[in-house]
Amino acid sequence: MTLKANNVTVLGAGLVGSLLSIYLAKRGLNVEMYERRNDMRQRQAERGRSINLALSERGWLALERVGIREQVEKVAIPMNGRMVHGVDGTLSFQPYGKEGQAIYSVSRSGLNAALMDCAQQLHNVPIHFEHRCSSVDFTNKEIHFETPGASVTKPYDVLFGADGAFSALRYAMQRTDRFEYSQTYIEHGYKELTIPAGLNHTWLIEKNALHIWPRKNFMLIALPNLDGSFTCTLFFQFDGEESFSTVNTAEKAKAFFEKYFADAIQWMPDYVDQYMQNPTSSLVTIRCYPWSHDAACLIGDASHGIVPFFGQGMNAGFEDCRVLDELMNEHADWSTLFEAFQRSRKPNADAIAEMALNNFIEMRDLVADPHFLKKKKIEKRIAELFPDSFVSAYGMVSFTNLPYSEALQRGREQDRLLEKLTAIDALDNNIICQEVKKLIK
Repeated sequence: MTLKANNVTVLGAGLVGSLLSIYLAKRGLNVEMYERRNDMRQRQAERGRSINLALSERGWLALERVGIREQVEKVAIPMNGRMVHGVDGTLSFQPYGKEGQAIYSVSRSGLNAALMDCAQQLHNVPIHFEHRCSSVDFTNKEIHFETPGASVTKPYDVLFGADGAFSALRYAMQRTDRFEYSQTYIEHGYKELTIPAGLNHTWLIEKNALHIWPRKNFMLIALPNLDGSFTCTLFFQFDGEESFSTVNTAEKAKAFFEKYFADAIQWMPDYVDQYMQNPTSSLVTIRCYPWSHDAACLIGDASHGIVPFFGQGMNAGFEDCRVLDELMNEHADWSTLFEAFQRSRKPNADAIAEMALNNFIEMRDLVADPHFLKKKKIEKRIAELFPDSFVSAYGMVSFTNLPYSEALQRGREQDRLLEKLTAIDALDNNIICQEVKKLIK
């Protein structure tokens, strides 16, 4: 089926906006992107402002559909599991899935630049930078922009808001009747740090792992970069006895890192300066509905911003683009397309938001808990013995395209199963006994 529009406008030239523009342009639509910032390709990526990205199966499939998977694979680093760092410096490696399965560390700025290049150079999508959307007039189908030195009004036929968690299009929709919206902040914020590369751009710690320093109520993580460095993120409470508000001097920062991250600071000689100088950012979950109004539709973080603890924010946004494209084959007009899209994606967006919050507890706390580790050992063994019957919750989210809502439900059921199995004495010797087989079935 062919959807008609004289022009399709995409607000936001970030990851989701750029990929969406490619999908739309490949269908022969006349697409334009508007971005409030200047061209990030012309400046060095801002340090201390973004969490490294973990690209998994859903994201790969969306990239593959528009023919740029191979290009991205060249700049992605596989991470086969978690490398857990104990307070005493001991290491424990926890594989993510089956042998050969991995999530991939990618540069946000590098991937964004590649997607913008593809949209502009291969699909002739113009990008208008330094255009901040100030309001949207749904009645007259006009967008009002503020640019350096002037206010500009642009008409649209179809409008997509891919402009992030603080979307201007969503803000306009909030003024419409019966629009539901909530934003929820967690008590933790984050601060970005860097482990520099070693000699000749070597990696000072294991390259093919996501490193985690779990410390009950807070944690430090590190993801590898192509140049040998690691981007680290400290997730820490804003307030409390040990928090960003109390660890507020160089002396306190030094004592804090020496107490909790002694092995990490040997690779970060300027960690105190980084901690004191780099900005602290908050973490928000965005929920809203409906995602569309007349000829306008939200997508990605604009409709479902989530915390980063499952590494699925970008992947979920890319999956939005793929699902929308698939639905375009079934609908001849934009209104029915948007209705089908939001009905399909809303339950899955809510599910991954819940799983992302739950995974924070797992990463900062449970990965060092003996009971949790026993459950994980049993889970891994069952997955090996019953590969057609059992896929872990993490595996369903990261290594399949199963809807998030189904992965959430199956994950709950499997957790109940694992709790029962953990209670069986000498389970290692009875893992294939009839009782276990019955439980798994």
